[in-house]
Amino acid sequence: MEKLDGCTTPAVGAGLDSEQQRPVDAQFLEDVLCGLAADSKYLHCKYLYDQRGSKLFDMICELDEYYPTRVERQLTSQFAGEIGRCIGPGVVLVEYGSGSSTKTRVLLDHLSTPNAYLPVDISEDHLLDAARALQTEYPELDICPVVADFSGEFDLPARYADDRRCIYFPGSTIGNLEPAEAVLLLERIAWQVGTSGGLLVGFDLQKSVDVLELAYNDEAGVTAEFNLNLLQRINRELDGNFDLDQFAHVAYYNTNEHRIEIYIESLTEQTAQVAGESIPFSAGERICTEYSHKYTLDGFAELADQAGWVRKQSWTDADQYFGLMYLSVE
Repeated sequence: MEKLDGCTTPAVGAGLDSEQQRPVDAQFLEDVLCGLAADSKYLHCKYLYDQRGSKLFDMICELDEYYPTRVERQLTSQFAGEIGRCIGPGVVLVEYGSGSSTKTRVLLDHLSTPNAYLPVDISEDHLLDAARALQTEYPELDICPVVADFSGEFDLPARYADDRRCIYFPGSTIGNLEPAEAVLLLERIAWQVGTSGGLLVGFDLQKSVDVLELAYNDEAGVTAEFNLNLLQRINRELDGNFDLDQFAHVAYYNTNEHRIEIYIESLTEQTAQVAGESIPFSAGERICTEYSHKYTLDGFAELADQAGWVRKQSWTDADQYFGLMYLSVE
């Protein structure tokens, strides 16, 4: 991907701009080779979200077994007025990992005179498609999609430097990080929004192991297809030759670490190629592709406190499946 100099206006959507960060192909290759050369193989979960992966994840979000999106959507709708009042008027709303921005519409409808909406996502095509669709629904709103990896440092468009900012981080994505990594990200968010800035974050709550494991092992196999699509992406973009029939999706709950662990498992002893490099696998060897940590409301507030955030208000459903929390920098 080529870097754009500032925001440019696409043909569709009068207020729709985009800003793009550094190329990812070389970094993708470096990260894949590094992860697959490790003693315990891993691939970063951010690479699951190419265009096809993003669409598959949208499908996962509609599955009966996958409760997080459904419950978070219900919470956002139920408490949208309270959330909007917490965020306040005239804000620039910056959404991390925006995807299709489905929950964002409810939030935008309850914000008082927002100055702009900046969706941030690593999947450029999916991001721009979603932003164009959103612009047709909110033609008066300044929408500037930012193609970036929010897990690292990136800049927001300079023209919003003087506006009050609120980061919207839904979908329990923060659970993909180890707790220490989550604190570092929360510190970067606090720096990005500055004094008087806010954070609205969604996170999954601890619950029955059966409910948790079913959410990541759906009967239709969509989550398995989503996970294995990462190998297909490597084949397509990095000259790989993974045989997807020789790998399987594995997901289970680690009760000691309070997290779902997701892997791709080799079904046989084999060797794959990536960009001319040989990657050996033993039968049963796994590639870790994702963690999803589960919290309590108080536990997450304590984690955020380490990064300088103050909990202002939190919301959960009757079954306490999912949590939303609004925090501020003071």
